[in-house]
Amino acid sequence: LVSPETAVSVSAHNVVVELAKAPDSTGPWEKFSFGLDPSALQERLFVTEENVDGFLGTALCPSSCSQSALESQPLIEVLDVSEDRIQIRVE
Repeated sequence: LVSPETAVSVSAHNVVVELAKAPDSTGPWEKFSFGLDPSALQERLFVTEENVDGFLGTALCPSSCSQSALESQPLIEVLDVSEDRIQIRVE
């Protein structure tokens, strides 16, 4: 993380934490953890094509699915992510 670019904004019902990657850190962030103390952290995933595929694959076809069922799963592609929307194409 780059500490001068990290910021916290607190309101009555919300907290926003802005994080900036160090220049030598590459690639997208896949997940983050948060909580009141280190022993009770919750994990959240960022919206990426891989995370959406994994989530929908688990939701649409649990571990008991056959190989043919897995092969017939829809192709899911994340097209765009912004603060107020996400575009996903399903084939």
